[in-house]
Amino acid sequence: MSDNQLLMPKMGESITEGTIINWIVAEGEAFEEGDILLEVATDKVDNEVPAPSNGVMQKHLFGPNTVVPVNEVIAIYQETVSTRVAAKNIEKETAINQPKKLATSVSTKKPKVARSQSFAVSNSNPFISPLIDSIARKHHISYEELARISGTGNKGRLRKTDIMQYISDGRPYKFVQPVAQPDLDAYKIPKLSLDKGKGKIVEMDRMRQMIADHMVYSKHTSPHVTAYVEADLTELVNWRNANKVSFQEKNGQKLTFTPLFVEAVAKAVKDFPMINVSVDGKNIIVKEHINIGMATALPSGNLIVPVVKDADKKNLVEIASEVNRLSALARENKLGGDDIKGSTFTISNVGTFGSVMGTPIINQPEAAILATGIIKKRAEVMERPEGDTIEIRQMMYLSLSFDHRIVDGFLGGSFLRRIADNLEQFDIARKI
Repeated sequence: MSDNQLLMPKMGESITEGTIINWIVAEGEAFEEGDILLEVATDKVDNEVPAPSNGVMQKHLFGPNTVVPVNEVIAIYQETVSTRVAAKNIEKETAINQPKKLATSVSTKKPKVARSQSFAVSNSNPFISPLIDSIARKHHISYEELARISGTGNKGRLRKTDIMQYISDGRPYKFVQPVAQPDLDAYKIPKLSLDKGKGKIVEMDRMRQMIADHMVYSKHTSPHVTAYVEADLTELVNWRNANKVSFQEKNGQKLTFTPLFVEAVAKAVKDFPMINVSVDGKNIIVKEHINIGMATALPSGNLIVPVVKDADKKNLVEIASEVNRLSALARENKLGGDDIKGSTFTISNVGTFGSVMGTPIINQPEAAILATGIIKKRAEVMERPEGDTIEIRQMMYLSLSFDHRIVDGFLGGSFLRRIADNLEQFDIARKI
């Protein structure tokens, strides 16, 4: 046995640090090669760090939510012999040293479980590590069957030894049926045989799978309602065009439309705090901070949501500086764990892709999300004291999707109108 150091692994060419999410193996707990020791976050993707060998965890050097540089020592563990190998060696020595016994007619095999036997779910923790998943696929074990196996890992998680022992025991829960009786009144998903066509198969990367799960979960959890307004951004566009060069010369920051949108939204959220909430069972959590997330495309095509923290307390220069910093890091795939945490309201600028408007899906656990469409010149009827005129105006559609469990139509519509008013009533005499 010997003490070894566990290092923060390098999980990509541009990755220089990782955020420890949580330790799966506690101090003093034994593990086997391939068991997941901890989870590390980089660029919104949760990475699992497997054990390089069998051992016992001696000490965690960093706790959860700590950002650690790659190749830094994060834990000390004692390398050991596999418990399974050790057990086999002991059995072998015992068999050699003991005299041979006459065979009896008594069978030592475990009785098979009848097909009609019922079961209760043993493993309430649905986390399945890649190692467990790979073993299950190799032996054709479904996720439903995995849920019946008792896990001995941290918080009931399945370990390699659990599933190998289950296989060694002859998979006793392979054919058993669940205890719970089906709800005859519950909605049943129809079994449709759809022609999905033929073509090239492209497997989703892990981040795309996480996004897909998050979107389905959001639609399943929140009853989405989407409201729309149209805003005249002519004054704002003219001011930005007239001042963007001097703004950059004076402050060293590009002035895109995003900081102006973030500023307008933060002001509206301050006026309507019940938009800045999350649901916790039967309770509503009204957030203390106004942190605006901005949906951003990564080079891979996946979306990520970096966050402008305390946007209501920042001036336009500070917001522009933070937006530019986060956008640059996103393009380089270098966003840190703290850059993408804590958003309380999200903006999705679908106009970047030329879309007139969008119906965004709520970024859980938030209560609403705003989509801003393309700013487009259109002929509009303008009411003037001297009479109506037709003018060329810079128009944009805004759409707000909100969780109808906690945000009703009046609140959602009033909040959306306030954002539009903040953009339309932009102070053109504003100094930079």
